[in-house]
Amino acid sequence: MTDVRRSSDPRRRPGARHGDTAARVQAMPLTLSPPAASRGLIATLTVVAALIAASATARAETPVERGESLVQGIMACGNCHTPMGPDGPVMSQDLSGRLVDKNDMFTAIAPNITPAGRIAEWSDAELARAIREGIRPDGSVIGPPMPFAAYRDISDEDLAAVVAYLRSVPAVEADPGQSTYAIPLPPAYGPPLETPVTAPPAGATAEYGRYLAALGHCMECHSPMTPQGPDWGEGFARGGMEFHGPWGVSHAPNLTNHEDGLAGYSDAELAAIIGTGTRPDGARMLPPMPYGYFGRLSDQDMEALVLYLRSIPGKPDL
Repeated sequence: MTDVRRSSDPRRRPGARHGDTAARVQAMPLTLSPPAASRGLIATLTVVAALIAASATARAETPVERGESLVQGIMACGNCHTPMGPDGPVMSQDLSGRLVDKNDMFTAIAPNITPAGRIAEWSDAELARAIREGIRPDGSVIGPPMPFAAYRDISDEDLAAVVAYLRSVPAVEADPGQSTYAIPLPPAYGPPLETPVTAPPAGATAEYGRYLAALGHCMECHSPMTPQGPDWGEGFARGGMEFHGPWGVSHAPNLTNHEDGLAGYSDAELAAIIGTGTRPDGARMLPPMPYGYFGRLSDQDMEALVLYLRSIPGKPDL
């Protein structure tokens, strides 16, 4: 989330098998005394119904559906890869690329990642490596601001889902250009990922919230930037990045549990800020935080994200 220091300090103001279970329920004797039989049967049928619903929900999400929920939700890929108009992302050109940032260090252009872009020539494995490790098929390194420090945490399953979804989206003919860099790029963003990468169990837990925050690359913006990348040591989650755009200048605020950060917000207020970009006093937050994408998070995912943010030890602004 971004903030303007001069006027808007935040301190002010998934399957389970159910066939066997269902069969056992149908065979249960109903000879208990009426009150106990009624209560026992209702409770058991309620559990079975929940198991059936959970199993059906888990089976319903295909890789493409999971990929869509990630790309169009917590990962907010369109926040950089979709052209922007005066009213936000131009969805008729979704994921077709755009100029993201131009400064003294680089001109960053997010490429067309629809089937009409250069990725159409890449294998699924090559595309997956580019997303998670920042290495193109020719061995060249993708530069900032793509958040590879965070994306190295994407699970193998979720990464495959993202690739499947990108292969399925409408092809948009567009060539936004190539990025240029006046700074040296590293040979890699870390050693090759040669062992399985897994995600924690999905649920309303701080552990899963930390995973979601990595997918959402929250700390890529909400930690100070150094020539070597975001400061995830002493500066972790303490804010500091500055963003220039048509809105003026905005700053990524402190996300720790300090009075300089999130300590003054209730969980509900924090969820509203993340999902709607609205402060408790009704004032609107500024770009470039992708509130429209984060607003698509499920209640469970939002709860997990808030729990994770609450677990970050409080530290003052730098």
